[in-house]
Amino acid sequence: MGFLPADDPEVVVYIAIDNAKGVTQYGGTIAAPIAKNVLNSAISALNIEQRYDGMLKEYNYGDKKYYTVPNVIGMETKEAVFNLKPFKVEFSGSGNKVIYQSPNANSYIQEGEVIRLMLGGE
Repeated sequence: MGFLPADDPEVVVYIAIDNAKGVTQYGGTIAAPIAKNVLNSAISALNIEQRYDGMLKEYNYGDKKYYTVPNVIGMETKEAVFNLKPFKVEFSGSGNKVIYQSPNANSYIQEGEVIRLMLGGE
């Protein structure tokens, strides 16, 4: 379940999955990505502006943190790894420059998730 904006909701989303398939069957891994997509679409459709006057979330021990993935395409390997500190990084290809990344830049993913980089160049 999710809603937005937090202080004056215009949209409420409830996702129920009946008979979920897969190894992990938690709401955060099955229903939450669907709710996120619906809410992101609602933000665009309703032209809801990002506000900077609210309270920042305070994290408690054990809370999962999420970060926006930076664009590291064109960076050398060492610089890319430095910019991807909150994530695990896997490489494929050869060379010393990043020519492709997955997930794409500006994706919002959980700390510790894997970012795959394709290397090329000399």
